[in-house]
Amino acid sequence: MRLVTLGTGTIALSPQRTCAGHLVEAPGVRLLLDCGSGVAHRLAELGVEWQAITHVALTHFHIDHHGDLPTLVFALKYGMLPARSAPLEIIGPVGTRALFDRLAAAYGEWLTAPGFPLTIREITPDDALDIGVRLTCHPVPHTPESVAYSIERGGRRVVYTGDTGPSPALAAWAHGCDVLLCECSLPAEMAIPEHLTPEQCGELAAAAAPKHLALTHFYPPVEWVDIRERIEARYTGRVTLASDGWVLEIEDEAC
Repeated sequence: MRLVTLGTGTIALSPQRTCAGHLVEAPGVRLLLDCGSGVAHRLAELGVEWQAITHVALTHFHIDHHGDLPTLVFALKYGMLPARSAPLEIIGPVGTRALFDRLAAAYGEWLTAPGFPLTIREITPDDALDIGVRLTCHPVPHTPESVAYSIERGGRRVVYTGDTGPSPALAAWAHGCDVLLCECSLPAEMAIPEHLTPEQCGELAAAAAPKHLALTHFYPPVEWVDIRERIEARYTGRVTLASDGWVLEIEDEAC
């Protein structure tokens, strides 16, 4: 698998970080995890073959996690020659269909009938989807619908927290993953229950014991503190402060 962090920022707009979006690539699948504002053009900027995206999985319904989804569908409809014929599947928690109905009411019916096969599938924690990778989800404390995702292939596992507050259940579910792609939103001085501080990221990682902790979803104030120092006081494994365009190759266990 290959992980590309396309958007590592938040709704606090930044010239260096777009809103949330991450790409997982494996043979036969290009899975976009969230699609916030700026992600569509970041795909083009980084030379990603955006025309070949096969799936989009939303973690929740805040606009900084889905704002560029209409742009992406519009680009797939009108921005390709020859016109797209390959299917696109949108995956998300319960309520995703209703979200698309609202978006289609605003933008037009092309959003749900773009001229190529588009399906919407709602995922629950009881589901395990085989989409070329094994995709499962787990509820997290952010909004009522919010989920984290697990992506597995070839004995390797990436867990993406989406937006979350502290959650021992999430740590247990993610335990032993190869990569924990974890939000790191605010310094402790600005802590709120719906997001994580660096200290809480370190505590989550200490409990989940990933091989690699990669941090994303930075509000500007959290970058005013020494994030790495606060993490490493609690978790001694490998830590990356991801940036837009960071790439991680994750080899199968057999390799």
